[in-house]
Amino acid sequence: MKLITKLYKEQLKEWPETGRHIMAQFDEEKVIVYQSYRLEIGQFAAKNQFFGGAFSLNRMTWIKPNFLWMMYRNGWGTKEGQEVVLAIHLKREVFERYLNDAVYSSYQDGIYKDREDWQNAVKKSNIRLQWDPDHDPYGAKLDRRAIQLGIRNQDIEKYAKEDILEIEDISGFVNEQYQHVLNNELDKLMIPQERPYLPIDKSVCERLKINVF
Repeated sequence: MKLITKLYKEQLKEWPETGRHIMAQFDEEKVIVYQSYRLEIGQFAAKNQFFGGAFSLNRMTWIKPNFLWMMYRNGWGTKEGQEVVLAIHLKREVFERYLNDAVYSSYQDGIYKDREDWQNAVKKSNIRLQWDPDHDPYGAKLDRRAIQLGIRNQDIEKYAKEDILEIEDISGFVNEQYQHVLNNELDKLMIPQERPYLPIDKSVCERLKINVF
C-alpha cells in the first residue's frame, strides 16, 4: 500500500476541530480520494487501473478525500455493495478543476443571486459539492464539516480512464484497522495521514466557504 499512514490519535491533535475543511492526503502531483464499490466494480478497477465493466458512466459518482468520512459512509467496508474500498490517486490538477467547477447540490444564499441563478449553474457544471458532518472512527458526528464531490457526464468519462494515476484496493487495511475500532483500541488505530487542503485559487476558498486553518 502506497498510502502514508499515521496513528489516529497523533493526527487528532493536529486537526481543526470545527469549520469546513478538505481533509486529505496530497502532494504536488496527486490528491487521494476514496470510493467503495461492490466486488464486481471494485476488483475490476483495482486490477485494470481504470473504471469499466459494470461501472456506470451514466450516473453521478461521489468521491471523498476524507478517509474517516468514507469509513462512516461504508461502515468500514461492511455495508452491502461497498465491500471493496479504493484509494484513488487523482491528479492534483484534476482535483483543482473539480473544486473550480463545483456547484452546491442545494441552493446557498449569498453564493448565488437567486434560485434561478443556482439552477443555471447546476445545468452548466458536471461537479456537485456537499458539506457534511465529519465523523470519528465510531461514526459519531463532529463539529468539523467534510467535503464530497459528485462527478457526472463528460467529467465522469475522463475520471474513469484519464484522470487517475493509480487505484489501490485498501480493503484489507480497512478491515485490519476496523478491528481496533471494534475492540476500542484507538491508541492502535492507523489511518491515512491527512491535513487541510486549500485550493490554489483563493476565490474558490471563499465560494466553497473553506476555512483557513
